[in-house]
Amino acid sequence: MVFMQRERGGPGYHPGTRTPRLSLVVPAYKVQGYVGECLDSVLGQDFTDFEVICVDDCSPDGSGGVLDRYAARDPRVRVVHLEENAGLGGARNAGVARAVGDYLLFLDSDDTLTPGALAAVARRLDATGDPDVLIYDYARTYWDGRVQRNLLHGMLEETAPSAFALDERPRLLDLLQVVWNKAYRREYIQRHGFAFPAGYYEDAPWTFCSLITAERIAVLDRVCVYYRQRREGGNILRTVSRRHFDVFSQYERIFTYLDDHPAVEKWRPAMFRKMVDQYLTIIDNPGRLPKNSRREFFAHASHDYRLRRPAGFVRPAAGRGYKYALLGLGSYVALAGAKTVGKVRRSVRRYGRRQVLRAKRSAMSIYYAAHLRLPVDENLAVFSAYWSRSYACNPAAIDAELTRRAPHVRRVWAVRADEARRMPDGVDVVLLGSHAYWAAVARAKYLVNNVNFPDAVVKRKGSVHLQTHHGTPLKTMGLDQRNFPASHRGTDFAALLARCDRWDYSVSANGFSTAVWGRVYPCAYTHLETGYPRNDVLLNATAEDVRQARRSLGLADGTTALLYAPTHREHEVEFTPRLDLEQLMEGLDPDTVILVRGHYFYEPPSATSRLRTGGRIVDVSAHPGMEQLYLAADGLITDYSSSMFDYANLDRPIVIYADDWDIYRAVRGTYFDLLNEAPGPVATTQQQLSDILRTGAWRDDAAAEARAVFRARFCEYDDGRAAERVVRRVFLGEDAASLPPITPLAERTPAPSPSQVLESPALEPLERV
Repeated sequence: MVFMQRERGGPGYHPGTRTPRLSLVVPAYKVQGYVGECLDSVLGQDFTDFEVICVDDCSPDGSGGVLDRYAARDPRVRVVHLEENAGLGGARNAGVARAVGDYLLFLDSDDTLTPGALAAVARRLDATGDPDVLIYDYARTYWDGRVQRNLLHGMLEETAPSAFALDERPRLLDLLQVVWNKAYRREYIQRHGFAFPAGYYEDAPWTFCSLITAERIAVLDRVCVYYRQRREGGNILRTVSRRHFDVFSQYERIFTYLDDHPAVEKWRPAMFRKMVDQYLTIIDNPGRLPKNSRREFFAHASHDYRLRRPAGFVRPAAGRGYKYALLGLGSYVALAGAKTVGKVRRSVRRYGRRQVLRAKRSAMSIYYAAHLRLPVDENLAVFSAYWSRSYACNPAAIDAELTRRAPHVRRVWAVRADEARRMPDGVDVVLLGSHAYWAAVARAKYLVNNVNFPDAVVKRKGSVHLQTHHGTPLKTMGLDQRNFPASHRGTDFAALLARCDRWDYSVSANGFSTAVWGRVYPCAYTHLETGYPRNDVLLNATAEDVRQARRSLGLADGTTALLYAPTHREHEVEFTPRLDLEQLMEGLDPDTVILVRGHYFYEPPSATSRLRTGGRIVDVSAHPGMEQLYLAADGLITDYSSSMFDYANLDRPIVIYADDWDIYRAVRGTYFDLLNEAPGPVATTQQQLSDILRTGAWRDDAAAEARAVFRARFCEYDDGRAAERVVRRVFLGEDAASLPPITPLAERTPAPSPSQVLESPALEPLERV
């Protein structure tokens, strides 16, 4: 295989220049939501004498782009892009081949270094006289914030002598057989020709062979790596696959190494024990082997046991030794029986927990429970948006597309009783909490929402839950909100993830969102990188649609309409514009109108209801269609609202008014620095905003350049066919490969701007407001 398709980064280290002390190899595959945090933990170390070799293992997501951005910022980072997927072992080999440091360290791209880790490693290497291998400690980190140190950390006690042979501390072989908790002297690795094999369990040959061969080993009794325990995905140990059969070839490599190197023959019994323990772990874990492959795997494991059992080998005592014996005898039925006994014992311990679950079920509505026993209605879809407030957003766009492409599917909308009158004519409605509502959510094949359905809604087998979300995230979401207590207000994050566990699909408008959703909602759903259905109209609307949108608001031809759409603040109970709008209007052209859109979290009455002044300030908070407001507006003024990402699809001017950026960022948390990565000019005071609008800076060339960069990053998938892709994939069952490809940004034509509409054949001019 030719590993390198291209290499990117700073000059790095090359022969003839000073050699770095450490070379860190970071392979990346489907980690776009984690690799940035990984690299931040490396580049933020107080020790700086290192290089980082990132290997993009032909990742299908945005991981490679993230790596390139880090390489552009820091010359210590180099990126190798593989032309085809090589697997974890092949990616590490590609990184090792380019490393020039004294020592090799490996870091998985969803893990992180602890602060000060590299300095501690470097000091220990110096103190122990450059051993062949240095072993350091790690801690597991969990989504709920728990941190658990390696339970065997006592083996890493730093006692004399400072460096030793494995004979003196053979129990080190019982540590987790991974490469990322060790520093390897690069010359030692090269001299012995160690390399990673392909397949699962690739760490085993490298780890064991390098340890039993090393003449000098040292330990560092310090946690240097945070080993992320993903709630869903990212770990082969949780993958049901025949690829677990790869473990046989990995141990064959280890025993071949023993055969070829008589000096390490004494380690054969230990390697046999490690092999059998690994085989039994795979056999005992129901989440690894397909059911129809377990007997075959057992037979192969039994063959290896008999083939490789060393003379005089003594089995472990008690239950583990019994399993060794059954494996040696080839008795799959007996071993399965032993596992059944264990399950019975565990079931007794779980009895109390089952009683609690039964109590919860008995509390469920009898009516709902009765409908859950009825068959799933294959042609029923339940929609909801914004906590059942309205017919809007992505669910509404999908509903409309479903009408065209699958009219046989009956569509009902769950809505609050106080909002039912605002639903469009012809929409079938069930009132939230009513008998009709519970019957619908109990039997529907499809449940579509841009937030979560209530906790009591059960995910039935055979049902499909589609999460559309309602904006590209600037502010922190999901698990990331744990670090901002003022914003999450005591959210039960375990309950949140239980709700997200119901999702089958999650819709993304861009790769940035996909990365965030995957990290903050770590559940087993499929990402749909289709674009946002609600934004289709921004690409498909005609001049006539734009005229109609403006006509519905009473905007005359030639009027410049600026949409002011700020987001909400958790600490504000009522929407109050942060601008003195009347004062702002005094310095603007008399043909300028400001459309004020309060956030939907704020219930009327609000300050916006008093904002109409001479027709130039208009409250549009109650307008049913945000997309129609976008079409009508010549420009957008916003702060931290996701409206900026949607409106950018129109390629019309955007101004950011961020007067409380520091407070908002501290209270809510954000994913990027909006002040320096904005889609247009930024104002932090009303005077600055007034100057931007008065001088025309809001729509000058500099504004257009900033908007172009922003659009390239965040308008990635919004090409006007998002709803079609979603309906064909989710409701019609088409394969992802058969869906329309994303139209490149340069080839898209957004809806015409109001000024462009004036140049086309027009309707009768409107009277000025």
